[in-house]
Amino acid sequence: MARTIAKDHDHKRTRILKSAAHVFAREGFDRASMTQLAAECGISKANIYHYYESKDAILFDMLDTYLRQLRDGILGLDMRGLSASDTLRKAVREILLAYQGVDDEHRVQTSGMSALPPDQQKLLKSYQRELVQFLSDIIGDIAPDVFRGNPAKLRATTMSIFGMLNWFYMWNTNADAEARTEYAQLVCDLALEGVRGL
Repeated sequence: MARTIAKDHDHKRTRILKSAAHVFAREGFDRASMTQLAAECGISKANIYHYYESKDAILFDMLDTYLRQLRDGILGLDMRGLSASDTLRKAVREILLAYQGVDDEHRVQTSGMSALPPDQQKLLKSYQRELVQFLSDIIGDIAPDVFRGNPAKLRATTMSIFGMLNWFYMWNTNADAEARTEYAQLVCDLALEGVRGL
């Protein structure tokens, strides 16, 4: 007879992934152990193995869950009726707000993805590329004459905006939604108007 799934299965899985993100971010994926993870999570190693067969499986599920939810949330934004500039403002604000509370996942994404097999890395990077393309399309619509025939300039502009957002994440870890919204406004003012527009 097949084993039934516990009622709190999803809750425990989420707790394991959140704890793993914290341990992997603090210790580094290579140095982190299942014993540390179990202690952080407050459950036994055997219980963790009930959900995941290995540390690598936890890493992949954590990053897959994080990046897929980030992508789906941003690409699913309702932009109907917004001007190109207001679309950028909404997208940048929502990306920065989506980063709130996931500092560990973001750090592990940067430092731990290379530990995964190539096919899993390819899938995770596809989520990232979709986000970059989404923002790139918005930027391209704002100034089509500037970027037409110059994809390198469009990519540099897009990645510069992501760079500013990632700077905020790195140095303002505990910023609340209001501070993130204010900074998103600053990033968009810089992108749309330049320094004189501030």
